[in-house]
Amino acid sequence: MMGDHMLFEDRLERAARLVEGELEAVFSEMVAGTPERLLAAMRHGVLGGGKRLRPFLLMASAELFGIVPARSVRAAAALECVHCYSLVHDDLPAMDDDDLRRGKPTVHVAFDEATAILAGDGLLTLAFEIAADARTHSDAGVRTALIHNLAHAAGARGMAGGQMLDLQAETQMPDEAGIKRLQAMKTGALLRFAVEAGALLGAAPAKDRACLTAYGMAIGAAFQVADDILDVEGSSVEIGKATAKDADAGKATLVGLLGVDPARQRLAQLVDEAIGQLSQFDHRADPLREAAQFVMTRRK
Repeated sequence: MMGDHMLFEDRLERAARLVEGELEAVFSEMVAGTPERLLAAMRHGVLGGGKRLRPFLLMASAELFGIVPARSVRAAAALECVHCYSLVHDDLPAMDDDDLRRGKPTVHVAFDEATAILAGDGLLTLAFEIAADARTHSDAGVRTALIHNLAHAAGARGMAGGQMLDLQAETQMPDEAGIKRLQAMKTGALLRFAVEAGALLGAAPAKDRACLTAYGMAIGAAFQVADDILDVEGSSVEIGKATAKDADAGKATLVGLLGVDPARQRLAQLVDEAIGQLSQFDHRADPLREAAQFVMTRRK
């Protein structure tokens, strides 16, 4: 099992390097015409850290249908820009007020609050610029679908809406169903988009797309439960950000509602559910199966 875990870590690291290289190339194209301080803040917010799990899921899903990572990496980079924009904005004093992200100062600490807001805006809009580029996919219809689905996952009915529910939950604690809805929007939407986008790039049949969507929903829910457990049990050195902040802020989590042990059982059930959705796929889906296990066992 340890060997399998190390193999997955290697796969994840290779995918991260590929995405990092693509993002570096994108930023190199932006040097002319972009204010230097803004570009530096955007680079600080997205480069040099993070597991790149969402891009990995996108590229691994695309590979199921014959799309090699070199052909899916731009879509993966667009997704990572959206994810990192959300982190930059979530860390702001008006939101979660965090000073540390991925083991380094958050953007508003390294620069200033106004620059961090603009850096987040820049990353979000850059994502759609990348997705709309013909280099991302030769079919304009596929690019349009990517843009539409990414906007839906990131917007008021997805991640942004989930963040709003999270803020409201600090004063109006939701029940279990409300917490699941919040987490499905705030965290699950982008993870679900990752596997759906891979299927879209590969022109997957409807049945396969449905299985991957269900996998994405389960792994998204599992990721958030695991994150909540880490917030309680992990250290800031391991995780690269402050811990125990959710409980201190009265955040709505399944760990807070159910307790750590029941939440850990729920996590295992969600991982089993995610893996079960891949039963119709052969060994080519092993990276996705390993990703589900990784979500359960990760320490950062």
